[in-house]
Amino acid sequence: MALSRLLPASFEQPNPTNLVINGDQMVDQRNSGSALTASASHQYATDRFICRLGTSSSSTIQQVSDAPDGFEKSMKLTIGTGASPSSSTGTGYFAHRIEGNNIAHLGWGSSGAKTVTLSFWVKSSVTGSFGVTLSNFDASRSYPSSYTISSANTWEYKTVTVSGDTSGTWKTDANSGIEMWFDWGNGSNFKGTANTWAGADYRGGATGTVNICATSSATWQITGVVLNEGSYAISFPHESFAETLTKCHRYYHQLAIGTLYFNDLPNCAYIYRSFELPVKPRSSPAIAVVTQFQYWTGGSSTNWTPTFGTSQDNLAFASVNVYGSSLTNGKGIHTGTLSVDAEL
Repeated sequence: MALSRLLPASFEQPNPTNLVINGDQMVDQRNSGSALTASASHQYATDRFICRLGTSSSSTIQQVSDAPDGFEKSMKLTIGTGASPSSSTGTGYFAHRIEGNNIAHLGWGSSGAKTVTLSFWVKSSVTGSFGVTLSNFDASRSYPSSYTISSANTWEYKTVTVSGDTSGTWKTDANSGIEMWFDWGNGSNFKGTANTWAGADYRGGATGTVNICATSSATWQITGVVLNEGSYAISFPHESFAETLTKCHRYYHQLAIGTLYFNDLPNCAYIYRSFELPVKPRSSPAIAVVTQFQYWTGGSSTNWTPTFGTSQDNLAFASVNVYGSSLTNGKGIHTGTLSVDAEL
């Protein structure tokens, strides 16, 4: 992977599309800007971006209103008590998964594999060489590389160019196609020789790069992430918030059920409602309660957990079915919010 330069005004890219969704970190359905405590389990820092860091204690991840000119938001990691990766197999990263349907035109895994360019804005209190990697769905093929932060606490624009992989298996369906990894604290087993394709999991980037997790109170921020076809970086293709949110809804959506009234329930005390989703999920989703449902009767309330189901067809929509029994005859209300999760 070599540093590329900005796209000349006269140069026309063959396909100037950003393959990254929510690269400007504007959509944060799960957290609404609240801080997450970093953990060894996968969490979503902002929509479509996964984070994992179990090495350093009391570290936080948060969408913030600090960004370079032309952007409104960034994602910020703040290290609590610093610590090196606990072992050679320790993991810590910020990652993005791109659906296979969206990378099929790149032809990766064939002799005609096309070159791509990754670009982003980054800011850190720590300077030095940091790891970044592109891989396939199971990281059996990966391209470890690096980028350099020269000035502390200063927004810097970075570009890296990757020649397409002519080997390996690359998904071109509704599963994960290309995975992008920014290293926060991966062990030495996850770091490899820079700027060459390898048949190994090198999600930590190039050997010898900085592990930000080792420095107490260190910060690292990112926004304006683009992955586009070609040897040159394109300018970030800004779109409306509504457009980005709709793309995110294919993978995750919070459905506010609102208020439902019911009277004169039958003897089975059964209720059923169906709610249409804004877009069809990528796959059959997992449904869970975000805001607890309440059932009211006789002036008092109790928590109520309904049963969930989904229905899909060949059109561009699906519905969530909410139903349940053991309700008391009479007038009542139940409300709540559901998460509909079809993430890669």
